[in-house]
Amino acid sequence: MWQGVEPVRPYDCLLIEADGRARTRRWWTPPEPALSAAEGAVGVREALEAAVRSCTAGDGTISADLSGGMDSTSLCFLAARQGARLVTLRWESGDPDNDDPVWAERATSRLPRAAHVVVSRAEAPWYGGLGGATVPTDEPGAWVRDALRLTLLARLMTDRGSRLHLMGGGGDELFTAFPCHLYDYIRSHPLAALGRLRRQHAFQRTPRWPVVKGLADRRPYARWLAAWADGLTAAPPPSRHQQAAFCVAWGTAQQMPSWATPDAVQDVRSRLARAASSGVRPLAPQRGQHMALACVLAGGQGIHQINQVMAGHGLEYAAPYLDDGVLEAALAVRVHERLAPGRYKPVLADAMRGTVPAAILGRSTKGEYSAEFHAGLRRNRAALLELFDDPLLARAGLIDPAALRARLLGVHPDPSALRDLDATVGCEVWLRSRPRHTAPPTATTGGTP
Repeated sequence: MWQGVEPVRPYDCLLIEADGRARTRRWWTPPEPALSAAEGAVGVREALEAAVRSCTAGDGTISADLSGGMDSTSLCFLAARQGARLVTLRWESGDPDNDDPVWAERATSRLPRAAHVVVSRAEAPWYGGLGGATVPTDEPGAWVRDALRLTLLARLMTDRGSRLHLMGGGGDELFTAFPCHLYDYIRSHPLAALGRLRRQHAFQRTPRWPVVKGLADRRPYARWLAAWADGLTAAPPPSRHQQAAFCVAWGTAQQMPSWATPDAVQDVRSRLARAASSGVRPLAPQRGQHMALACVLAGGQGIHQINQVMAGHGLEYAAPYLDDGVLEAALAVRVHERLAPGRYKPVLADAMRGTVPAAILGRSTKGEYSAEFHAGLRRNRAALLELFDDPLLARAGLIDPAALRARLLGVHPDPSALRDLDATVGCEVWLRSRPRHTAPPTATTGGTP
């Protein structure tokens, strides 16, 4: 029934006329990143205030994440300033070296009128509750990894009267600059870009040659896509995690997981090749802006799915950083000015000055959650193995369950070895949530869950 149906492009809308004719029309254009950080901070502040105000309008209690990071912390102080009855939620960290709790405590001490809830992650570990998980969304999503956490969050917040929950998704994408911005920056400000490159190299200790090679690569977006299609099964480079973090290409050309079947690989390859041959254009001329927009679009899709899930629990889910006004204000800032030596998220920090205490805005670190991955995998490995004992994805010809089981039983120094597990789990649980008479799609018929 879906033959001939094409997705609408990200910036387009579908118009259906009274006589049944349909056409697409562009409804949004990303701003040109031309403002200084100081100019942009003014617009960001106004847009964020309006976005949070739309969430706090009316009576009732709202809730919000308060991880200790600048994104969620800023939303909490904005909501409190606008007079909302606020409940904050923080998940305990499984890593003693993660300083998020320290900063979260500093924030809660400055929010005396709010109620604060702290929950142990042991109550809702990653990959918990997969056996009984159902997916009410119209497509699969990696959020299934956190299904148990979302259920617990909804119960804890609705028990305290919350009608809407704020989260800080989108802040990283909008107020930092991905390494690929250096490709554009070195052409406009070579001396400043070289200094930034040296600092980044010293921090991540990545090999220099791949970075130099990437900076010299002038391939347009379509040719980069074609090269990605050709390299889907290439062996990952050494120090893969660090090199991916320092990629200056149009995006990170990820390989297919080791458990993908040849049919699945070929299907993805053909789709990428078709996109490349169609002359598809990037989301923005600058690589850094394109990457920010791509991540924002993916984040928005994920938040939409989670909102569908939370609606079933009676709690609306909101991500103010992904509001149109906030996007436009943040993306109007010059990409390279979203970073500043010795400062973390300078545009957001300046926008929140006077609302968030200066001592909290001075944070220059960010929490890391590998410990949660390892703990969740260790605790729920048996459930994951059972999930993929006779998977529908294997019946559809998309995964090799023996290869996946071998990877699940292996040793993983960092989460990158299982970076595709969340998406695979999401697809499998989504298929199992469909009506029993619905046959799973196959790679050969063009269906890709």
